[in-house]
Amino acid sequence: MILITGGLGFIGTHTTRALLDLGESCLLVQRRAPVAPEWLADDRIVVEQLDLTDETALLSLGERHKITGIVHLAGSVPWPPGAYQPLEGADRAVRSLLNVFRAASEWQVTRLGLASTIGVYGGVPGSVAREGALKEDVPLPMTSPHPIPAFKKIGELLGAHLAGALGLDVVNYRIAAIWGPLGHPHSPFFAAPQLVHAAARGAVPDLSPLRAGAHAGDGIDLCYVKDCGRAIALLQLSDRLAHRTYNVSSGRLTTNAEVIAAIRKLVPDARVDLPEGRDSAAPGTWLDTTRLREDTGFEPEYDTERAVADYLAWLHAGNER
Repeated sequence: MILITGGLGFIGTHTTRALLDLGESCLLVQRRAPVAPEWLADDRIVVEQLDLTDETALLSLGERHKITGIVHLAGSVPWPPGAYQPLEGADRAVRSLLNVFRAASEWQVTRLGLASTIGVYGGVPGSVAREGALKEDVPLPMTSPHPIPAFKKIGELLGAHLAGALGLDVVNYRIAAIWGPLGHPHSPFFAAPQLVHAAARGAVPDLSPLRAGAHAGDGIDLCYVKDCGRAIALLQLSDRLAHRTYNVSSGRLTTNAEVIAAIRKLVPDARVDLPEGRDSAAPGTWLDTTRLREDTGFEPEYDTERAVADYLAWLHAGNER
Protein backbone atom coordinates (compact mmCIF):
# COMPACT_ATOMS: atom_id res chain seq x y z
CA MET A 1 0.00 0.00 0.00
CA ILE A 2 1.30 3.45 -1.00
CA LEU A 3 0.68 6.36 1.38
CA ILE A 4 -0.02 9.59 -0.51
CA THR A 5 -0.03 12.81 1.50
CA GLY A 6 -2.35 15.34 -0.09
CA GLY A 7 -3.87 12.31 -1.78
CA LEU A 8 -7.16 14.03 -2.58
CA GLY A 9 -5.52 17.19 -3.88
CA PHE A 10 -4.98 18.16 -7.50
CA ILE A 11 -1.88 16.11 -8.34
CA GLY A 12 -2.54 13.61 -5.55
CA THR A 13 -5.88 12.51 -6.99
CA HIS A 14 -4.40 11.78 -10.40
CA THR A 15 -1.36 10.08 -8.90
CA THR A 16 -3.73 7.85 -6.95
CA ARG A 17 -5.60 6.94 -10.14
CA ALA A 18 -2.32 6.09 -11.86
CA LEU A 19 -1.13 3.91 -8.97
CA LEU A 20 -4.46 2.06 -8.94
CA ASP A 21 -4.15 1.48 -12.69
CA LEU A 22 -0.71 -0.03 -12.04
CA GLY A 23 -2.15 -2.47 -9.52
CA GLU A 24 -1.39 -0.72 -6.22
CA SER A 25 -3.61 0.06 -3.25
CA CYS A 26 -3.45 3.56 -1.75
CA LEU A 27 -3.82 5.22 1.64
CA LEU A 28 -4.75 8.86 1.14
CA VAL A 29 -4.02 11.38 3.89
CA GLN A 30 -5.70 14.77 3.85
CA ARG A 31 -5.66 17.50 6.49
CA ARG A 32 -9.09 18.86 5.59
CA ALA A 33 -12.25 16.77 5.69
CA PRO A 34 -11.63 14.26 2.88
CA VAL A 35 -14.16 13.83 0.09
CA ALA A 36 -13.14 11.48 -2.72
CA PRO A 37 -14.53 12.21 -6.20
CA GLU A 38 -16.88 9.59 -7.61
CA TRP A 39 -14.53 8.67 -10.43
CA LEU A 40 -11.88 7.71 -7.85
CA ALA A 41 -14.17 5.29 -6.00
CA ASP A 42 -12.27 2.02 -5.52
CA ASP A 43 -12.15 -0.56 -2.74
CA ARG A 44 -8.34 -0.41 -2.86
CA ILE A 45 -8.42 3.16 -1.45
CA VAL A 46 -8.43 4.06 2.24
CA VAL A 47 -8.83 7.73 3.22
CA GLU A 48 -7.68 9.18 6.54
CA GLN A 49 -8.02 12.75 7.84
CA LEU A 50 -4.75 13.70 9.49
CA ASP A 51 -2.48 16.68 10.11
CA LEU A 52 1.11 15.78 9.20
CA THR A 53 2.43 17.89 12.07
CA ASP A 54 0.90 15.30 14.43
CA GLU A 55 3.71 12.75 14.64
CA THR A 56 1.79 10.30 16.83
CA ALA A 57 -1.23 10.23 14.54
CA LEU A 58 0.94 9.77 11.47
CA LEU A 59 2.99 6.93 12.94
CA SER A 60 -0.19 5.18 14.10
CA LEU A 61 -1.13 4.63 10.46
CA GLY A 62 1.61 2.01 10.31
CA GLU A 63 -0.20 0.05 13.04
CA ARG A 64 -3.36 -0.20 10.92
CA HIS A 65 -1.93 -0.49 7.40
CA LYS A 66 0.99 -2.22 5.71
CA ILE A 67 2.60 0.81 4.06
CA THR A 68 5.33 -0.02 1.55
CA GLY A 69 5.97 3.41 0.01
CA ILE A 70 5.24 7.11 0.50
CA VAL A 71 4.48 9.83 -2.04
CA HIS A 72 4.70 13.13 -0.17
CA LEU A 73 2.75 15.79 -2.07
CA ALA A 74 1.53 17.95 0.81
CA GLY A 75 2.59 19.85 3.88
CA SER A 76 6.09 21.04 2.92
CA VAL A 77 5.41 24.71 2.11
CA PRO A 78 3.89 27.48 4.32
CA TRP A 79 1.25 28.38 1.75
CA PRO A 80 -0.99 30.25 0.91
CA PRO A 81 0.32 33.69 1.94
CA GLY A 82 -1.19 34.89 5.18
CA ALA A 83 -2.35 31.44 6.27
CA TYR A 84 0.31 31.35 8.99
CA GLN A 85 2.71 33.69 10.72
CA PRO A 86 6.19 33.26 9.15
CA LEU A 87 7.72 31.27 11.99
CA GLU A 88 4.61 29.16 12.50
CA GLY A 89 4.41 28.42 8.77
CA ALA A 90 8.06 27.44 8.54
CA ASP A 91 7.72 25.25 11.63
CA ARG A 92 4.70 23.42 10.22
CA ALA A 93 6.39 22.89 6.86
CA VAL A 94 9.63 21.48 8.24
CA ARG A 95 7.91 19.49 11.00
CA SER A 96 5.61 17.84 8.47
CA LEU A 97 8.57 16.84 6.34
CA LEU A 98 10.52 15.46 9.31
CA ASN A 99 7.49 13.47 10.46
CA VAL A 100 7.19 11.91 7.02
CA PHE A 101 10.85 10.90 7.24
CA ARG A 102 10.26 9.45 10.73
CA ALA A 103 7.39 7.39 9.37
CA ALA A 104 9.39 6.25 6.33
CA SER A 105 12.24 5.14 8.59
CA GLU A 106 10.02 3.39 11.14
CA TRP A 107 8.04 1.57 8.45
CA GLN A 108 11.16 0.91 6.33
CA VAL A 109 9.33 1.82 3.15
CA THR A 110 10.73 0.83 -0.23
CA ARG A 111 10.81 4.43 -1.47
CA LEU A 112 9.90 7.94 -0.31
CA GLY A 113 9.01 10.42 -3.05
CA LEU A 114 9.10 14.17 -2.37
CA ALA A 115 7.33 16.75 -4.52
CA SER A 116 9.57 19.59 -5.66
CA THR A 117 8.93 22.14 -8.40
CA ILE A 118 10.15 23.63 -11.67
CA GLY A 119 10.46 26.82 -9.61
CA VAL A 120 13.75 25.65 -8.08
CA TYR A 121 15.36 26.51 -11.43
CA GLY A 122 14.41 30.16 -11.00
CA GLY A 123 17.51 32.33 -11.11
CA VAL A 124 19.59 29.85 -13.11
CA PRO A 125 21.85 32.05 -15.28
CA GLY A 126 20.24 33.00 -18.59
CA SER A 127 23.15 31.61 -20.57
CA VAL A 128 22.50 28.17 -19.06
CA ALA A 129 18.73 28.34 -19.57
CA ARG A 130 19.09 29.39 -23.20
CA GLU A 131 21.16 26.32 -24.07
CA GLY A 132 18.03 24.18 -24.10
CA ALA A 133 16.02 22.14 -21.65
CA LEU A 134 17.06 22.42 -18.01
CA LYS A 135 18.66 19.26 -16.64
CA GLU A 136 18.52 18.04 -13.07
CA ASP A 137 22.26 18.48 -12.54
CA VAL A 138 22.35 22.21 -13.35
CA PRO A 139 23.65 24.15 -10.29
CA LEU A 140 20.81 25.91 -8.50
CA PRO A 141 21.12 29.35 -6.89
CA MET A 142 20.74 29.32 -3.13
CA THR A 143 18.17 32.10 -3.19
CA SER A 144 14.50 32.25 -4.12
CA PRO A 145 12.04 35.14 -4.45
CA HIS A 146 9.05 32.90 -3.67
CA PRO A 147 8.31 30.61 -0.68
CA ILE A 148 7.34 27.56 -2.77
CA PRO A 149 10.71 27.02 -4.50
CA ALA A 150 12.53 28.20 -1.36
CA PHE A 151 11.01 25.46 0.78
CA LYS A 152 11.31 22.87 -1.99
CA LYS A 153 15.06 23.54 -2.11
CA ILE A 154 15.17 23.12 1.67
CA GLY A 155 13.30 19.84 1.28
CA GLU A 156 15.69 18.54 -1.37
CA LEU A 157 18.76 19.38 0.72
CA LEU A 158 17.32 17.98 3.93
CA GLY A 159 16.06 14.92 2.09
CA ALA A 160 19.49 14.18 0.63
CA HIS A 161 21.03 14.33 4.10
CA LEU A 162 18.38 12.15 5.73
CA ALA A 163 18.36 9.64 2.88
CA GLY A 164 22.00 8.87 3.58
CA ALA A 165 21.73 9.05 7.35
CA LEU A 166 18.65 6.82 7.55
CA GLY A 167 19.39 4.54 4.61
CA LEU A 168 16.22 5.49 2.73
CA ASP A 169 15.56 5.51 -1.00
CA VAL A 170 14.43 9.13 -1.48
CA VAL A 171 13.39 10.59 -4.83
CA ASN A 172 12.64 14.25 -5.66
CA TYR A 173 10.03 15.11 -8.30
CA ARG A 174 10.72 18.51 -9.88
CA ILE A 175 7.21 19.07 -11.19
CA ALA A 176 6.53 21.40 -14.12
CA ALA A 177 3.48 23.60 -14.78
CA ILE A 178 0.58 21.20 -14.22
CA TRP A 179 -2.93 21.80 -15.52
CA GLY A 180 -6.16 19.88 -15.97
CA PRO A 181 -9.18 18.59 -14.00
CA LEU A 182 -9.28 19.66 -10.32
CA GLY A 183 -6.57 22.28 -10.87
CA HIS A 184 -6.89 25.94 -9.97
CA PRO A 185 -8.89 27.81 -12.64
CA HIS A 186 -6.63 30.84 -12.19
CA SER A 187 -2.88 30.34 -12.06
CA PRO A 188 -0.43 33.14 -11.26
CA PHE A 189 2.28 31.34 -13.24
CA PHE A 190 0.76 30.41 -16.63
CA ALA A 191 -2.34 31.22 -18.68
CA ALA A 192 -3.60 27.81 -19.84
CA PRO A 193 -6.18 27.16 -17.06
CA GLN A 194 -7.71 30.62 -17.45
CA LEU A 195 -7.96 30.18 -21.22
CA VAL A 196 -9.67 26.78 -21.00
CA HIS A 197 -12.10 27.78 -18.24
CA ALA A 198 -13.05 30.95 -20.13
CA ALA A 199 -13.69 28.96 -23.31
CA ALA A 200 -15.89 26.52 -21.39
CA ARG A 201 -17.95 29.40 -19.98
CA GLY A 202 -18.05 31.48 -23.13
CA ALA A 203 -16.32 34.28 -21.25
CA VAL A 204 -13.26 36.47 -21.62
CA PRO A 205 -10.35 35.05 -19.58
CA ASP A 206 -9.31 36.93 -16.47
CA LEU A 207 -5.52 37.08 -16.73
CA SER A 208 -5.04 39.54 -13.86
CA PRO A 209 -3.57 36.87 -11.51
CA LEU A 210 -0.67 36.28 -13.92
CA ARG A 211 2.73 37.52 -12.80
CA ALA A 212 3.90 37.37 -16.45
CA GLY A 213 3.14 35.47 -19.62
CA ALA A 214 -0.07 36.99 -21.03
CA HIS A 215 1.16 37.11 -24.64
CA ALA A 216 0.57 34.56 -27.39
CA GLY A 217 4.26 33.76 -27.70
CA ASP A 218 4.85 33.16 -23.99
CA GLY A 219 5.43 29.56 -23.06
CA ILE A 220 6.27 27.19 -20.25
CA ASP A 221 6.68 23.44 -19.79
CA LEU A 222 3.01 22.46 -19.54
CA CYS A 223 2.35 18.91 -18.36
CA TYR A 224 -1.21 17.60 -18.25
CA VAL A 225 -2.09 16.39 -14.77
CA LYS A 226 -2.91 12.84 -15.88
CA ASP A 227 0.56 12.53 -17.37
CA CYS A 228 2.05 14.02 -14.20
CA GLY A 229 0.25 11.51 -11.99
CA ARG A 230 1.40 8.61 -14.17
CA ALA A 231 5.02 9.83 -14.13
CA ILE A 232 5.01 10.01 -10.32
CA ALA A 233 3.44 6.55 -10.10
CA LEU A 234 6.13 5.11 -12.37
CA LEU A 235 8.87 6.75 -10.31
CA GLN A 236 7.37 5.27 -7.15
CA LEU A 237 7.07 1.74 -8.52
CA SER A 238 10.16 1.38 -10.73
CA ASP A 239 12.40 -1.42 -9.49
CA ARG A 240 15.54 0.67 -9.75
CA LEU A 241 16.20 4.37 -10.22
CA ALA A 242 19.64 5.63 -11.17
CA HIS A 243 19.13 9.14 -9.74
CA ARG A 244 17.65 10.91 -6.75
CA THR A 245 16.09 13.82 -8.67
CA TYR A 246 13.80 13.70 -11.71
CA ASN A 247 12.08 16.35 -13.79
CA VAL A 248 8.38 15.52 -14.12
CA SER A 249 7.14 17.34 -17.20
CA SER A 250 6.24 17.10 -20.86
CA GLY A 251 9.83 17.87 -21.79
CA ARG A 252 8.87 20.64 -24.19
CA LEU A 253 7.84 24.28 -24.31
CA THR A 254 4.13 24.92 -24.92
CA THR A 255 3.12 28.44 -25.93
CA ASN A 256 -0.15 30.20 -25.22
CA ALA A 257 -0.67 30.31 -28.99
CA GLU A 258 -0.67 26.49 -29.09
CA VAL A 259 -3.24 26.32 -26.31
CA ILE A 260 -5.43 28.89 -28.07
CA ALA A 261 -5.22 26.99 -31.38
CA ALA A 262 -6.28 23.78 -29.64
CA ILE A 263 -9.20 25.53 -27.93
CA ARG A 264 -10.40 27.06 -31.21
CA LYS A 265 -10.60 23.63 -32.86
CA LEU A 266 -13.31 22.75 -30.35
CA VAL A 267 -14.74 26.18 -29.51
CA PRO A 268 -14.29 28.27 -32.67
CA ASP A 269 -15.88 31.39 -31.17
CA ALA A 270 -13.87 31.29 -27.93
CA ARG A 271 -12.77 34.77 -26.85
CA VAL A 272 -9.24 33.83 -25.95
CA ASP A 273 -7.15 36.19 -28.08
CA LEU A 274 -3.87 37.37 -26.57
CA PRO A 275 -1.46 40.08 -27.77
CA GLU A 276 1.23 38.86 -30.14
CA GLY A 277 4.85 38.64 -29.05
CA ARG A 278 6.46 37.60 -25.80
CA ASP A 279 6.65 38.99 -22.30
CA SER A 280 10.29 39.55 -21.38
CA ALA A 281 9.49 38.53 -17.78
CA ALA A 282 8.02 35.15 -18.79
CA PRO A 283 10.39 32.19 -18.20
CA GLY A 284 10.34 30.46 -21.60
CA THR A 285 12.23 27.43 -20.30
CA TRP A 286 11.41 23.74 -20.21
CA LEU A 287 12.74 20.65 -18.48
CA ASP A 288 14.85 17.81 -19.79
CA THR A 289 13.06 14.48 -19.15
CA THR A 290 15.80 12.11 -20.32
CA ARG A 291 16.23 10.62 -16.83
CA LEU A 292 12.49 10.07 -16.42
CA ARG A 293 12.09 8.44 -19.83
CA GLU A 294 15.18 6.22 -19.55
CA ASP A 295 14.51 5.00 -16.00
CA THR A 296 10.73 4.53 -16.15
CA GLY A 297 9.77 4.38 -19.84
CA PHE A 298 7.48 7.39 -19.37
CA GLU A 299 6.17 9.21 -22.45
CA PRO A 300 3.41 11.85 -22.30
CA GLU A 301 0.05 10.60 -23.54
CA TYR A 302 -1.51 14.07 -23.76
CA ASP A 303 -0.31 16.55 -26.36
CA THR A 304 -1.83 20.05 -26.24
CA GLU A 305 -4.87 19.20 -28.38
CA ARG A 306 -5.75 16.05 -26.47
CA ALA A 307 -5.23 17.81 -23.14
CA VAL A 308 -7.49 20.73 -24.09
CA ALA A 309 -10.18 18.34 -25.37
CA ASP A 310 -10.09 16.29 -22.17
CA TYR A 311 -10.14 19.37 -19.93
CA LEU A 312 -13.02 20.99 -21.82
CA ALA A 313 -15.02 17.74 -21.74
CA TRP A 314 -14.55 17.58 -17.97
CA LEU A 315 -15.72 21.18 -17.53
CA HIS A 316 -18.66 20.76 -19.93
CA ALA A 317 -19.78 17.77 -17.85
CA GLY A 318 -20.47 20.23 -15.04
CA ASN A 319 -17.33 19.69 -13.01
CA GLU A 320 -15.43 22.38 -11.18
CA ARG A 321 -12.12 22.24 -9.35
